Amino acid sequence: MSDSHGASAQVEKIINANKEADMFIHLGDGETEIQSIRLKYPDIDFRSVRGNCDFGMDSPLFLIVEAEDHRIFCSHGHRYNVKNGTEILCTIAMENACDAAVFGHTHERYISCDYGVDVMNPGSCRFPRDGERPSYGYIDINENGLFMNIIDVGF
Repeated sequence: MSDSHGASAQVEKIINANKEADMFIHLGDGETEIQSIRLKYPDIDFRSVRGNCDFGMDSPLFLIVEAEDHRIFCSHGHRYNVKNGTEILCTIAMENACDAAVFGHTHERYISCDYGVDVMNPGSCRFPRDGERPSYGYIDINENGLFMNIIDVGF
C-alpha cells in the first residue's frame, strides 16, 4: 500500500481484508498511520519506507524484501524520478539483484515488466490521481512465479 496520508482507517481495511498475508509493506507517505498500526497490530509483519511527506520517520528510503526465490526492491520512488518513468527505479533494482520493484508517490496504479523487472505501483489507498478508486497491491508468490495485482480498497 502507499500514500495513505493520514488515513488509518484505509490501512486497517487493507489489513483486515488480508489477514492471511505474510507481510504488509507501506511504500511511504503514511508516517502517522504506520506508527499507530504497528502499535495496534504488533504481531503483523509490517514494513515501510519513507516517502517525501514523511518527516522525522525512522523508516529507510528503500528496503529489499526476500521472498521465496525473489528479491523485491521497495521504495516510495520520489528519489528515482518515477513521475517520468521507471528506468532509474529498475536500474537500482537490478543493481541490487532484485527481479521486482514496488513504489508509490505518483498516486497512480501501474503494473508492468519494465527492463526485465516486474514493477508495480499500487496507487494511493486514500487520494488516487488516476480517476480510479483508492487501491493497494497484492503480490502472490507461488511455485508458478511472482504475480502482482491491484485491488480496490473496500468502502
